[in-house]
Amino acid sequence: MCGIIGAVAERDVVPILIEGLKRLEYRGYDSAGLAIIDYQTYELENQRVKGKVHNLEKKIKETPLSSPIGIAHTRWATHGKPSVENAHPQISRETIAVVHNGIIENYSQLRQQLEKCGYDFNSETDTEIIAHQIHYYLEDGKNLYAAVLETLQVLEGTYAIGVVSALEPDRLLAARCGSPLVVGIGIGEYFIASDVAALIPVTQRIIFLEDGDIVDLKRNHINITDLWGNPVKRFELMSQLQADAVERGEYRHYMHKEIFEQPQAIINTLEGRIHNGRILEAAFGPHAHHLFEKIEAVQIVACGTSYHAGLVARYWIETLAKLPCSVEIASEFRYRQPLTNPNALVVTLSQSGETADTLAAKYEAKRLGFGPSLAICNVPESSLVRASDMVLMTHAGPEIGVASTKAFTTQLLSLLMLTVILGRHHGMTAKKEEEIVTALLSLPRQIENVLKLNDQIEQLAEQFANKRHALFLGRGIHYPIAMEGALKLKEISYIHAEAYPAGELKHGPLALVDDEMPVIAVAPNDALQEKLKSNLQEVHAREGQLFIFANQRAIMQTSEYIKVIELGEINEIISPIVYTIPLQLLAYHVALIKGTDVDQPRNLAKSVTVE
Repeated sequence: MCGIIGAVAERDVVPILIEGLKRLEYRGYDSAGLAIIDYQTYELENQRVKGKVHNLEKKIKETPLSSPIGIAHTRWATHGKPSVENAHPQISRETIAVVHNGIIENYSQLRQQLEKCGYDFNSETDTEIIAHQIHYYLEDGKNLYAAVLETLQVLEGTYAIGVVSALEPDRLLAARCGSPLVVGIGIGEYFIASDVAALIPVTQRIIFLEDGDIVDLKRNHINITDLWGNPVKRFELMSQLQADAVERGEYRHYMHKEIFEQPQAIINTLEGRIHNGRILEAAFGPHAHHLFEKIEAVQIVACGTSYHAGLVARYWIETLAKLPCSVEIASEFRYRQPLTNPNALVVTLSQSGETADTLAAKYEAKRLGFGPSLAICNVPESSLVRASDMVLMTHAGPEIGVASTKAFTTQLLSLLMLTVILGRHHGMTAKKEEEIVTALLSLPRQIENVLKLNDQIEQLAEQFANKRHALFLGRGIHYPIAMEGALKLKEISYIHAEAYPAGELKHGPLALVDDEMPVIAVAPNDALQEKLKSNLQEVHAREGQLFIFANQRAIMQTSEYIKVIELGEINEIISPIVYTIPLQLLAYHVALIKGTDVDQPRNLAKSVTVE
């Protein structure tokens, strides 16, 4: 959530800041703003708007700003409602401007102290206290670096900040603690951003800051220290992200593009990890074999869509690898007292690798004495990756749409590969592994076949245009897929959708079924098919509208109240991955019909970096 970009250069940075904000829009936001130091008057100037970046861009065209130094921000409301007053940058006495991601937990206490010192507050944000606190220390005779350093030492919580001051107009300060921040290196210029994607148009030379780092930037100067002023060394890397990787191309929305990128994302995730019909254990890291040898159980922690991937993995791990597996929402795991198992592998799932609750759960598991950690993630430079004992990158490529699609399917693929490795240590036969690998290699083709149903699913979506509720059903390993389908529909179409194990219908949900409650069923040809058929007959008997995603041997036939979409023959092992695709397409086309913002659904953020 929230996006930061800043720059100090020899050229006008305002266009760079605006373009950077546009590339951060996918993170989710409700307001935007920009602050610069005018090099004619050496005064601080800023513009802030409620709503989208294009509103800010329009305002700046009406009242032009130009400067070689500045900071900009897209805000997702935490403290205070979405408004111009609460937008960033937050200003202190026309001297200090601050942009901030994160949450300051001792905000109320600091605000009371600053009010006693005569500071007036014009917003409801916790960020404004950072600006005033820095100004307070400047009034005490400190320079900007020293004032920021002292301010950070009194803050409690999480933050990534960028700071400029009219008193030192050639200096940009930045710091991070629990919220991502990177430095971009140019020729005679430096940049900061909360995401590498914002900097790709100007540089691919990147430094990833660590928690507790503070960086002091001028046009030809960089100094990185810890919170006590001690120098620290951070290495420069070349980002592999290409500018066109975050463009929509021929697609109307990023989500649509990312749905159709899934066959290639699967190929990329498999590449270099299979040899002679076997999954390479070394793909998990140089010490993987030694760490896997001791594993007797698995603990998965994740949030949202990643949590659903974990639920699918539990079926695989317990059925194929014969290991006990627990799956828990990260925000719940970190606040209870789980029974510690030093031989349990802790698997954390995150698209961004910056999800606050997942990171905190990983650290809590380590503190409690759980076994080694494995991160399955899509961002190689992320905090989660750097903090884990083992890593398996999903190689999905940048995912811009807030509603996760290709990140989910590549997580499932990665979890199935993990299952094979764990099974190898617990009696899985070479023949079974070969069967799974063959199924994995068929995945891109299977997904391509399902994507050919796009037009058929688009027509189906028209029947959801005036619906307000929907029920998703699945059994066994496909129940989490039903949960994911319901999540996608509610995320982007704003239709209230819930998922249930089909066997639970008679225990309550059946009371809701009528001709205004569409029921979507995931119905593969597996051992539970006849059980599911019986459940669906209960819906049909009450004239509920059924939409069934099935294989060629559908369990029911199309009729007045039943619409069957045949996906073809699919290997049972990989069916959860394949059955995800039509549910993504359904949610997308329903959202189009309802006219919602597909890529940036209201109130949601792509990377949830606060609790």
